[in-house]
Amino acid sequence: MKGRNGMAEHYYTQDPSVQSNRQVIHVSLRSKEFKFYTDAGVFSKNMIDFGSKLLIEHMNIPSDSKILDVGCGYGPIGICAASLEKTSEVTLIDVNQRAIELASENAKLNEISNIKLLQSDIYSSLENNEKFDVILTNPPIRAGKEVVYSIFSGAAQRLKDGGSLWVVIQKKQGAPSALEKLKILFSTVEEVSKKKGYKIFRAKKG
Repeated sequence: MKGRNGMAEHYYTQDPSVQSNRQVIHVSLRSKEFKFYTDAGVFSKNMIDFGSKLLIEHMNIPSDSKILDVGCGYGPIGICAASLEKTSEVTLIDVNQRAIELASENAKLNEISNIKLLQSDIYSSLENNEKFDVILTNPPIRAGKEVVYSIFSGAAQRLKDGGSLWVVIQKKQGAPSALEKLKILFSTVEEVSKKKGYKIFRAKKG
């Protein structure tokens, strides 16, 4: 994809300039049927990527909890989390304005109301003292290790005691080093699942 200056542009972009090309995809997640609007300029626009599906399959969403989806894209992880536990409040954040607009539409499309959305460069748009029971992320690998590790370190600060960060990452895209970083930041880290080169890590605070 090319940006305004002719250079390659990827989904970790505040305001994608690539021409819109909207479509609707249908998918079954956790035994529920969902529809999602997608578009050019957002991550995995033609289908929900395998990593996100694997995270959705394994994530644990407690009742009456505050959930945060970091780098939500057009919303499948956060929207599915909100549908699984309607007593919880789910916040979706992404730096990409087009992704946030799509996620907002997709929440309405799937009749999900226990959700809020913010355009945010990682955690920058959240209230300073806001903390969560669960943070979910399929981190933006193309944005670089510094951004990915900032998501991890920020999660350690944003989680309540006893809260958990759920991460999906490919082995070839840095899963071993990501695991070591998580072990530095969190008291307990476990590998919940691995499949087709993807790993699901759960890092617990306190």
